[in-house]
Amino acid sequence: MKNVLKFTPMVMALLLAGCAVGPDYQRPTMAMPTHFKEAKGWQQATPQDAESKGDWWLVYHDATLDSLLRQVSISNQNVASYAAQYREAQALTSQSRAALFPSVSYDASSTRSGSRASTTGQRSVSNAHAADLSASWELDVWGKLRRTLEENKASAQASKAELANITLSAQSELAQDYFQLRILDEKIALYQRSIDAYQRYLTVIQNKYSAGSESRATLAQAQMQLESARASAQDYQWQRAQSEHAIALLLGRAPADFSLPVAKLEAKLPAIPHSLPSALLQRRPDIAYAERNVAAANAAVGVAIAGYYPDLTLSASGGVSSSAINSLFSLPNRVWSLGPELSGTLLDFGATSAKVEQARAAYDASVADYRQSVLTAMGEVEDYLVQLNTLQGEIASQQLATSAAQESARVTRNQYDAGMIDYLDVATTENSSLSEQQSLLSLQSTQWVSSVELIAALGGGWQG
Repeated sequence: MKNVLKFTPMVMALLLAGCAVGPDYQRPTMAMPTHFKEAKGWQQATPQDAESKGDWWLVYHDATLDSLLRQVSISNQNVASYAAQYREAQALTSQSRAALFPSVSYDASSTRSGSRASTTGQRSVSNAHAADLSASWELDVWGKLRRTLEENKASAQASKAELANITLSAQSELAQDYFQLRILDEKIALYQRSIDAYQRYLTVIQNKYSAGSESRATLAQAQMQLESARASAQDYQWQRAQSEHAIALLLGRAPADFSLPVAKLEAKLPAIPHSLPSALLQRRPDIAYAERNVAAANAAVGVAIAGYYPDLTLSASGGVSSSAINSLFSLPNRVWSLGPELSGTLLDFGATSAKVEQARAAYDASVADYRQSVLTAMGEVEDYLVQLNTLQGEIASQQLATSAAQESARVTRNQYDAGMIDYLDVATTENSSLSEQQSLLSLQSTQWVSSVELIAALGGGWQG
């Protein structure tokens, strides 16, 4: 007993002086450009994934969109799944932290047993009562437990970033579906106006045909134009329905229980600032996720290296044992034990070395994944910036083309009404006008979607 007591302070001193084996974490270096080619004034970003982005969709000033997106973090089932995984990762971190401290357990038993002697046939009954209290503490001399805690903390932070990423992704997808649906509403309304106009022309032509002043070919042309417009309008109807269904699913609702009434798009397209803040790019949660995985992999290297060294555990137990319960806690019935335990591997034919090499390879892979995530993010931002910058000029040109086509159709209608030209010319210019207006709406739809994609690529916009 005296030897054990003398040994214990030595163990405590060793524990206090212990070090964590394995490399300390350093964020991987990444060659970042000082600016983005497609955005003047953009400077190098620094990791700011914990920075609050706010409700990024408010820049569109659309009350319906605001109402929908606020429901994503509450009702979306993918978000709920990742939220549960994050809670699981937090619990694992708490479990790792608890391993740094002693654990205390107890055991109590009371048994009664009997037997019969084979020679005399006499029966005997005996009682046994026991109560034990034990404690054990694995001393983290080599930092194995601390590295494990470090790994699990980084994994939990990665899980949190993954939750933020899936939430942003769902919100971005819903916003894109919403804008596409609103543009489809405008396309359907455009076709409905064209159908009404074509129906009026068909009625006039039918009257002229009945009077013998119009040909059968002209009547057929007018009928074809009307039915073609109706078919196109129906095509847009099912596209709108599918966009509405997609929004319902993103809200965690069955399509049958959700509807979005037809309405005009009242949102305001946000202008991209000429000079963007410097800490935007690495607010992206997917980049934070990749970087935290690097930290976890780095800690796993330390855990693997600790396998070379023995585990040192202090244990103590005490209890009482007696055949009579009324004398269970009397002094003669007390038992106790106290002492350290040292355990390790003497020969494993390279298994521990293989584990260390495996951990180091996993770390190298996570570094490459992190750097690729940054490169991918930079490429996405560049793509959406150049797309939005180009779309501005493209839409301006398309608006001029649309106006010219509408004017051409108006002049041609007047000429037909005056009897100067055939209806075939009217049908041609009307189709051209309708096509140009569709093209303009399609470009505007792309512009709305690209603006959402840029905001998502920036990790939640350029707002502070």
